Amino acid sequence: MLLQPATRAFADRPLAACRTGILATPCRTWWVMRYCVFATDYDGTLANEGRVDERTLGWLEQLRASGRRLVLVSGRILSDLCQAFPRADMFDVIVAENGATLWKPGSGELTLTDPPPAELVRQLEQRGVPLAKGRVILATWQPHETAMLGVVRELGLEWQVTFNKGAVMLLPSGVNKETGLERALSDLGVTRHEVVALGDAENDHALLAGAEIGVAVANALPALKARADFVTTSPGSAGVIEVISKLLSSDLAEVKPVRHDIAVGEAEGEPTSVPPSGARLLVCGSSGTGKSTFASGILERLVERGYQVCLVDPEGDFESFPGVTPLGSVERAPNVEEVLALLADARVHPAVSLLGLPMRDRPAFLSQLWPGLQQLRARAGRPHWLVLEEAHHMLPRGFDISSAAPLSSGGLLLVTVHPDLVSQSVLQAVNFVVAIGEAAPKALTSFFQGAGLPSPERYPSQGPGEALLWRDDRGGLRTFTPASPRAEHRRHRRKYATGDLRENAFRFRGPEEKLDLRAQNLQRFLQLADGIDDETWRFHLAQGDYARWFREAIKDEELVRAAAEAEAMAGVDARETRRHIRRAIEQRYVVEV
Repeated sequence: MLLQPATRAFADRPLAACRTGILATPCRTWWVMRYCVFATDYDGTLANEGRVDERTLGWLEQLRASGRRLVLVSGRILSDLCQAFPRADMFDVIVAENGATLWKPGSGELTLTDPPPAELVRQLEQRGVPLAKGRVILATWQPHETAMLGVVRELGLEWQVTFNKGAVMLLPSGVNKETGLERALSDLGVTRHEVVALGDAENDHALLAGAEIGVAVANALPALKARADFVTTSPGSAGVIEVISKLLSSDLAEVKPVRHDIAVGEAEGEPTSVPPSGARLLVCGSSGTGKSTFASGILERLVERGYQVCLVDPEGDFESFPGVTPLGSVERAPNVEEVLALLADARVHPAVSLLGLPMRDRPAFLSQLWPGLQQLRARAGRPHWLVLEEAHHMLPRGFDISSAAPLSSGGLLLVTVHPDLVSQSVLQAVNFVVAIGEAAPKALTSFFQGAGLPSPERYPSQGPGEALLWRDDRGGLRTFTPASPRAEHRRHRRKYATGDLRENAFRFRGPEEKLDLRAQNLQRFLQLADGIDDETWRFHLAQGDYARWFREAIKDEELVRAAAEAEAMAGVDARETRRHIRRAIEQRYVVEV
């Protein structure tokens, strides 16, 4: 019996299904669609001998009823296609002429590139090449490709020949089914990451490459099958029905397009990666070990590949990260409506700063945001990833999310110093854990205890720069070398430089606690450091207070090292140790004193 996910907002799901989401206990789960666009070739795929049978039409109707969008991508000229397929209007968009034109039911045909030069057409006809002429495409049959290429070469044109099981198409260079599909998706407001595409011939390579899952029907050319993410057991329209059935019953959860996996490092010379969907990754370790840097590398790769990320950043660490759109500040907390408005554009990756929100109110903010995220995912399959910095603040122990819809098929990245303080139901749903730093075994033990899982008797020994990786599908632990972001994670952020660290402010008190000067940020720290007496400066330096503040509040190991170097400068004039720490701060942050 097929589920109809779009016709019901909630469905009772068994324990196994709930395990794919946030909750690991029996629950009522919001059913979301990972793949909300179905793009298919016509001849040899949807159509057998040029016609689509009634049974296939019935399955297409079921797919439409599930809330998914249908896109037809064909090498045919539109008028010829509509004549052969009277039900073409059941598709939301038709890409015709192998990517050169676009048509939506009820609107006119849109040409996406320049038409062929008149001289090209004239010379081909003079040489006896039988042509079918569209708005752009010039089509014929083998063996006329030789004459086509000869004319293109003589005229010095940048046009290309594309094959389609005996048919030959001449188009401007760079025009193919992928470029046409990309324009169709833009008009629909979705991305290629929500697309399942089907084809059978040479001209479908680009179509399958441009989709998250590329499917070759059983009668496809061997070269296309070799490149596909999935090959049907049945040919033609029967293969199409096979894919539609899987979409309706499981959203193709059984197909793993490994070509999209996100690299997180390497082990023994082999890449280590996580899938772009269904990964629930926890990154943990003590302060200053590089958790945020590691998370930055993953975020960088997701943004580069066009996966939409919603980053909830309690401390404002990522407001200057390339590619994200900052929202919220110390002065003003964001609201849920603003976040969802940004997410409506698939090209936008909100970095939601909660600095302006009291810590006690941050879990409530997430619980209010969660259903809106799920409604968007049910409709458009986005955002693809939710990233939560300081996850123990956002999803604290005892936090009840049973009434919130889980992100059941997207990606989830949690970063925390204290895994055992994260909600147990969240920890039980985690399927990847990366523990960073020398205390990685301790961090992993904290995760296992928080999740109620048995800890291993012993941990693998770590080499220099190595971290520990646990995967629940591999049944064990391994060491690996984490990948770093290509771009440096810039630390001259407003939060540390000019923001208000509130309870984490540095306090100059002096040896007899006669002072109480509060430095709520680095700018104020430098101002006060210039003004206090040498005895007070040396007191806090000798106590290791500066290094401690840089580690715990600023979370910057470079500044910790600078403070330690200043501590080692025993007997040196206090002005020199001040200058040493000032230089370190000014090299890494934008401050005006």
